[in-house]
Amino acid sequence: MPSQHTEVQVRPGVEDDLEALTALYNHYVRETAITFDTAIFTPEERRPWLLSHPEDGPHRLMVATEPETQHLLGYSTSSPFRMKPAYATSVETTVYVAPGAGGRGVGSLLYTALFEALSGEDLHRAYAGIALPNEASARLHERFGFRHAGTFREVGRKFGRYWDVAWYEKPL
Repeated sequence: MPSQHTEVQVRPGVEDDLEALTALYNHYVRETAITFDTAIFTPEERRPWLLSHPEDGPHRLMVATEPETQHLLGYSTSSPFRMKPAYATSVETTVYVAPGAGGRGVGSLLYTALFEALSGEDLHRAYAGIALPNEASARLHERFGFRHAGTFREVGRKFGRYWDVAWYEKPL
């Protein structure tokens, strides 16, 4: 029986993906505490984010799609960890999987492609913040060699309550 992974194509994100990427992110803004953004975005508002992830360099955007329909199944990014120059060899990584696309290995495929793309870059560490609870994300990050570095308690307020964020780190 063929692997479910054959149903997924992973490639760098491009301008044509902007509308689908925005819609996916807005789902997480509206429905979850996975992101601490609280207002949805238009594609035009999201364009600077897309353009900050070119096809080369340390800040990447990888998308997973169904090969025949190009339906977006998820995306992963590496972004600046902090804006000060001494942080340049550190990135913050993240994965968002479309509703209904979980359990197909999409997150693993995205992280595999992202870390392969980053392997030739001058990077030292990757960090990931996980709003708790999110056992699936914690497991994914641990599978990719991240280790728990600490938890910020009640660091974000969304939906009328405070949320903890667990921070994970990985050597690159």
